[in-house]
Amino acid sequence: MRLKRLKGLLVAAFSLMILQFSFVAQGQEIEHADRHLNNEGAEAIKKESKPLFDANEVIFGHVMDAHQFHFFSYKGSDGLDHHATIPLPVILYSPQKGLSLFSSSNFHHGEHTYNGYQLVTEHYREELKSKGVPEEAIKNLKNENIIAVDEAGLPVPEVKVYDFSFTRNVVQMFIALGILLWLMTSIGKRYKNGYGITSAPKGWQNAIEPVVAFVRDEVAKPNIGRHYVKYTPFLLTIFFFILINNLVGLIPGTANVTGNIAFTLVLGLISFVVINVSANKHYWGHIVNPPVPLGIKFIMVPVEILSIVTKPFSLIIRLFANMLAGHIIIICLISLIFILGGLSRGIGWGFSPISVAFTVFIYFIEILVAFIQAFIFAYLTAVFIGQATEESHHISDNDHAPTEPVII
Repeated sequence: MRLKRLKGLLVAAFSLMILQFSFVAQGQEIEHADRHLNNEGAEAIKKESKPLFDANEVIFGHVMDAHQFHFFSYKGSDGLDHHATIPLPVILYSPQKGLSLFSSSNFHHGEHTYNGYQLVTEHYREELKSKGVPEEAIKNLKNENIIAVDEAGLPVPEVKVYDFSFTRNVVQMFIALGILLWLMTSIGKRYKNGYGITSAPKGWQNAIEPVVAFVRDEVAKPNIGRHYVKYTPFLLTIFFFILINNLVGLIPGTANVTGNIAFTLVLGLISFVVINVSANKHYWGHIVNPPVPLGIKFIMVPVEILSIVTKPFSLIIRLFANMLAGHIIIICLISLIFILGGLSRGIGWGFSPISVAFTVFIYFIEILVAFIQAFIFAYLTAVFIGQATEESHHISDNDHAPTEPVII
């Protein structure tokens, strides 16, 4: 609990610091322009100038979904920005234009249109502003969405676009699924060949076998009871799938899949279905007719019905919030170097060791959190399944009879 509060405070503090430093950097840039230009030129710079480092764009560019994997950018000898990316396939369908298949590299990071489509980016928003498009129309456009445009590059809202593209979140989930299948099938083949049964386990068996035994003995058995064998594969799948996505998401340039509410929503819905399909008559009877006085039933029945939804909802929000907060903290710490460097090169270099040290510290905490969140999701799912499959306990008169003292 203390770790969660600390992460929340750090996210709020660093976000406020970054916004403050961004405004200060922008103000110094405008003030510098005022000293060297006439009033008209200064006014033009005030309208068109941007912060030296746009922290919001960097943070949301990392935590949101995208049509490419972006690793870093640099300014070449030609004075233009170059990006190290892996483009992903774009699959669009429009009732007016039909099916379109092409690579996201054709958009050139939102700077070009392709086949009558445009990728919404900050660069495209600036272009629309320069063309006199109203602010309200621009606000309705979400970054990384693909829209239909006319020959002048202006949006055409009449043309509906359905995006079935393989975004980086989708691709990374498939990568995590491939790792999970490869890992478990290879270990399964080792057991079939006798490794770990007639001889000592080898390779990944040494790392995975204790984890499997832990989930079985400490998560499934105590919470589900005699039905644990039926649900252990499901709990193991959830645990390893979340864990792999958490760890892969910590690699620079990859997607923060578990920090995406859509991902955790699907996992929560799967747990919701498993919990309620597995529920027995005793569970539903406790919800519809809780064992409380009649006057309290009118209060408890709505609460019990609401608990059916709040249980998976807590799983969804907990995983999403914790993984999102950790990534934001890391990006904020790194961003401070560039923000302070924009104010003064000496301050930027001087703060770099502090920022890097804190980043490494938080990074190792995030590795621990990756395991903890996978465990908590699997553990609470097991608790909810155990509540749904718990059998009624009938107390007989013999249960109250005194027992003979046991002499040891």
